[in-house]
Amino acid sequence: FPGIGRLPGDIVIRKGNFTFYFPLVTSIILSIVLTLLLNVLFRR
Repeated sequence: FPGIGRLPGDIVIRKGNFTFYFPLVTSIILSIVLTLLLNVLFRR
């Protein structure tokens, strides 16, 4: 998603020509937002 990513807490490992990026904090925030959104939408 443009605009989110590279947050503090995301894991970036650079070794020579190799770059590993794992958006840990971005994934957690996205999970919380989607959980709250789906709970609101499907609560009846």
